[in-house]
Amino acid sequence: FTYDLEDRNMQYLACFVSEATNISFQEAAGYMNEILNDADLKHHIVSETKISDYSYMAEKNVKFGRRIGWYMVVRATKPKVTIETGVDKGLGSCVLTSALKRNREDGFEGKYFGTDINPKAGYLLSGAYKEFGEILYGDSIESLLSLGETVDLFINDSDHSEDYEAEEYKTITSKLSERAIIIGDNSCNNNKLMQYSIDN
Repeated sequence: FTYDLEDRNMQYLACFVSEATNISFQEAAGYMNEILNDADLKHHIVSETKISDYSYMAEKNVKFGRRIGWYMVVRATKPKVTIETGVDKGLGSCVLTSALKRNREDGFEGKYFGTDINPKAGYLLSGAYKEFGEILYGDSIESLLSLGETVDLFINDSDHSEDYEAEEYKTITSKLSERAIIIGDNSCNNNKLMQYSIDN
């Protein structure tokens, strides 16, 4: 689930984030460069992977893929609460909490909640990154229902069935702030986020 983005794709990503979050292209590109050059984050991911059950997957070249866009959105919008459903190993968790860590340095507090049904998920979220978030274990819908927070950024990346994705959007609706952004990790495969956005 990791891969590199091509240069042209990264340029378009910076344009998209610029437009979606109302910041300049230069600022968006700056946030992209932050994560691409974050030696501490890369070292953390490599080190934690080496001592995990997935040590055979450890690589020197950490590939963030589309999570680069997630990072840029957090840096651009300074969310107080970010949620990611479907944590898996926790690469996205670390990317998002890394952005929250930078936001704090700029004077903006924020916290992260991840959800996963697998009690062993999220091993990468440790050390300095764990200071900015936690993982809620159990069914994602149930975790969202019990969450007593107003959400500024919601990332759907759990069960990729269309019905479950739609149910997550429905469940989170009453908890979204007026400025909330939703990112659907599976939106390339169905129209549930588009339809939700039209309806709401």
